[in-house]
Amino acid sequence: MAIEQIKMPQLGESVTEGTISKWLVKAGDKVNKYDPLAEVMTDKVNAEIPSSFTGIIKELIAQEGDTLAVGELICTIETEGSTADETPANTEKPAAPATEDQSKAVSEKEQGQKARYSPAVLKLSQEHGIDLSQVSGTGAAGRITRKDLLKLIESGNIPKAGQKVEPAPSAAPKADEMPASTARPEPAPAQGQPSANIPVVPGDIEIPVTGVRKAIAANMLRSKHEAPHAWTMVEVDATNVVEYRNSIKDEFKKKEGFNLTFFAFFVKAAAQALKEFPQINSMWAGDKIIQKKEINISIAVATEDALFVPVIKNADEKTIKGIAREISELAVKVRAGKLRPEDMQGGTFTVNNTGSFGSVQSMGIINYPQAAILQVESIVKRPVVMSNGMIAVRDMVNLCMSLDHRILDGLVCGRFLARVKEIIENISKSNTSIY
Repeated sequence: MAIEQIKMPQLGESVTEGTISKWLVKAGDKVNKYDPLAEVMTDKVNAEIPSSFTGIIKELIAQEGDTLAVGELICTIETEGSTADETPANTEKPAAPATEDQSKAVSEKEQGQKARYSPAVLKLSQEHGIDLSQVSGTGAAGRITRKDLLKLIESGNIPKAGQKVEPAPSAAPKADEMPASTARPEPAPAQGQPSANIPVVPGDIEIPVTGVRKAIAANMLRSKHEAPHAWTMVEVDATNVVEYRNSIKDEFKKKEGFNLTFFAFFVKAAAQALKEFPQINSMWAGDKIIQKKEINISIAVATEDALFVPVIKNADEKTIKGIAREISELAVKVRAGKLRPEDMQGGTFTVNNTGSFGSVQSMGIINYPQAAILQVESIVKRPVVMSNGMIAVRDMVNLCMSLDHRILDGLVCGRFLARVKEIIENISKSNTSIY
């Protein structure tokens, strides 16, 4: 029999690790090729890992809740193949004792394995000057993960090169050996007790932070730590859009079988403006900025306890109807738990429908490593002074944009938003086709 390895796959663009949320098999189970082995969560998607082989599960290397880097071993499968494991015992030769050179080679190999870091870990350590040799990892076999570095960055206790990290003393010093100015450390919380010294009183509910919420937290933290956010906003008169959409929505639903939402008009306007201002459609890559050719719009879809960001591919080439169809289909997939990894890949710019829950102004966190995110707020009726000096009640909407100031400046973002505003305000039944 041959022993084959199953490793953590790449489940999305820029995804560097995944968390085993649930094993669907156990050691000894027979599986066929493409059978699901485990459910995995990343900051982009929930997905199942399929088997690459037909055989019997030999060993589950990773445990539920473990976070592993892409390419790390998660389990082994025994398949029909070579008979190396079936060599008769009486033909085996006793192993020769290791020589000093062999022992040295093994030691160097082990050190080399410990020193392997994922690209995300290396990039983060370089940007923040972290000496990785002084960091203890929580990943498999002590491997350092991106989450380990984010916790260090958040705490501010970053080990620098050349600084010696003193080991914790085995016993506390006596009272008369401590300097008068030295404050006694706070006792560590007991196991099961809340951290951050937050008191818990009867009636409080403690909710463990697990699964998708952990992944969302890690991705948001990374974006805020690495991308210097700036914000800008414009007011847009959406009266024409409201009148146009309301006049055809019933007929559209009857004919097409899905809703024509206001959001589809805004996604189309953003895609058109991105074509005219390609700088916005960019990503930060450390020593360079990558301006993307394809315009793939990420949209945020929320469930009761999580947020997913599927992608509308080549949105600039689609009609308003085509975009409305994809919004509907992706939302159904998210809420049915059927979103695939490929549905989450390739996004170059994010448009978020914050207006769907009544928000009128917000500052979104950029969907790393994109350069910006556009928040479409709630459309509300407001009195507006028109160009002729008269006051009229109009359907107004705020468009709020967060930008990565390493990539973009206010001027180009202001022009981009002005163009989106112009497109929206000039939509009408007479000059705009949804097909």
